[in-house]
Amino acid sequence: MAEQKPSPSARENIETVVRLEREFLEQRTWAERLGDGIADFVGTMSFIIVHLFALIAWVAINTGKVGVPLFDPYPFVLLTMIVSMEGVLLATFVLMKQNRMSRRADQRNHLNLQIDLLAEKEITKILQLQRALCQRLGIPEGVDDEVRELSEHTAVDKLARELAKKLPQ
Repeated sequence: MAEQKPSPSARENIETVVRLEREFLEQRTWAERLGDGIADFVGTMSFIIVHLFALIAWVAINTGKVGVPLFDPYPFVLLTMIVSMEGVLLATFVLMKQNRMSRRADQRNHLNLQIDLLAEKEITKILQLQRALCQRLGIPEGVDDEVRELSEHTAVDKLARELAKKLPQ
């Protein structure tokens, strides 16, 4: 079966999303780029393998198995300190990336809310125009209470307050 290509509208939406994401990535400071690079590397199998080999080599050297003078004999106090400091730094880089990603998610949510509010207004207006056309042309509306209700203005702020009251904390 032939693969169906996205419609021109869908392609335009894809390009818009790609452009917005590219702009967001390009706006990062050098520190954010560095932090993202480190956080990205930490989450890979390569990071685990590098650490595994480094730890094995450290233990092998400092237990006298390699024939090199011991510089951190058992209980490996220096290794413990280095790994602890590394853990603090890596956790900080991961938290930095998560904070930035959270800010980006908030931006997307605000954009989605704006689009949803605009779409609600547009649909309400379309329903109002449709009802007016039906009335003008003498076409019975079908006495549908739901259509009548949906064609009225939606007080979004009242809905938000009502939702906040009813949602569990």
